[in-house]
Amino acid sequence: MGSRFPSHQLSNGLYVSGRPEQPKERTPTMSSVAMPYTGGDIKKSGELGKMFDIPTDGSKSRKSGPINSAPSRTGSFGGAASHSGPIMTNAAARGTYTTSGPVTSGSGSAAVKKTNSGPLNKHGEPIKKSSGPQSGGMTRQNSGPILPVLPTTGLITSGPISSGPLNSSGAPRKVSGPLESMGSVKVQGSSVVNNQAVTTLSQDDEYSFRRNFPKPILWSVILLFIMGFIAGGFILGAVRNAILLIVVVILFAAVATLFTWNTCWGRRAVINFISSYPDAELRTAKNGQLVKVSGVVTCGNVPLESSFRKVPRCVYTSTSLYEYRGWDSKPANSTHRRFTWGLRSSERHVVDFYISDFQSGLRALVKTGYGARVTPYVDDSFVVDVNPTNEHLSPEFARWLGERNLSSDDRTMRLKEGYIKEGSTVSVMGVVQRNDNVLMIVPPPEPLMTGCQWAQCIFPANLEGIVLRCEDASKNDVIPV
Repeated sequence: MGSRFPSHQLSNGLYVSGRPEQPKERTPTMSSVAMPYTGGDIKKSGELGKMFDIPTDGSKSRKSGPINSAPSRTGSFGGAASHSGPIMTNAAARGTYTTSGPVTSGSGSAAVKKTNSGPLNKHGEPIKKSSGPQSGGMTRQNSGPILPVLPTTGLITSGPISSGPLNSSGAPRKVSGPLESMGSVKVQGSSVVNNQAVTTLSQDDEYSFRRNFPKPILWSVILLFIMGFIAGGFILGAVRNAILLIVVVILFAAVATLFTWNTCWGRRAVINFISSYPDAELRTAKNGQLVKVSGVVTCGNVPLESSFRKVPRCVYTSTSLYEYRGWDSKPANSTHRRFTWGLRSSERHVVDFYISDFQSGLRALVKTGYGARVTPYVDDSFVVDVNPTNEHLSPEFARWLGERNLSSDDRTMRLKEGYIKEGSTVSVMGVVQRNDNVLMIVPPPEPLMTGCQWAQCIFPANLEGIVLRCEDASKNDVIPV
């Protein structure tokens, strides 16, 4: 075959282009070279753009023709080869393909050598075959599954599609590396403060007569008494008649006594109201109905642990530290008055839990977690009194203070802890909600009014959110669940 291109004859008599291969023994190795960073610009991709028949800068393209001494190129394709035209490759890089240029071994490491034997097409050019996906305008024979459309840059990488910047075609870029770690549903860490499933309660969630009593009415009563005292004093000084002043004093004493009575016994009256409220049967309860359910507690996905005594599998925990302030003692907080107990530290948490109704035996999910509004009436199960005259504190109490950076410094303190553990009997007041055959008790949209209790001289109170009522858990028999 007379041509300016070198050719040779195979053992079967077929003439092919290129020089015959020089057999040489080489140790199979695998190596890799860093891919050039293109920044999304095809013109800067160089050989990377030629892989997919993308025209690049003329300064970086290679001319067609035989390459006698090609520089060594090592990569993850498993072989070294020189080509007379655009380089066509595949994602798998393991199939044998034919080119129209001579194959040289080069000086790099190679595991498999390519053979340029095969049939010719009608134009006298060898037919190119490849395995894996191909891109470009010409028709090729592909073996194996077709992968999705590659990004505009043509960069083939391994690993999942990560979130981040998009490429020029609007699709997320593919990055190489290990699989991304997915966020676990379970929140890590020992602190429950950062757990969204845990509702942290404050002192505003407790019953307080001063917060429940309407402020406009309170200030109106105070203004009337001030005016009454001024008028009674003026009449007493002008006409020497003290009747009006005496009436105002009697009325003031009666109102002050009534306010003091509600302040001291208001919480007990609310507990009596909850106890006397009739229990409802969940089987016949309608969607959106306000009910009171009494039953056995079962923990949900996130159980709690009491702060001081470390009681496990709780759905509600409360640990409060109080200090008594004498004449020359330090206040526990900014509003702490002398000769009273003041709150120094409070930790109260509640989560979602299940309750098994005594009436119907049905099990309902009580939605008290994830920041829900909850009004708890839970008796304290454990009380510790600390007297400054004691020489040594108990190790448990000293540990608890140290974990919270609290000092004793000769203060009269009292620690109270209450909890609702799994198996305890509780009463829940809330609204029934049925969603996809799931029975739930959710907070009511409006506060519940207790109404006036005239027999006990108790003013009405507002109960916001889900109401929890549990007696001293340490005295009740726990039902195993």
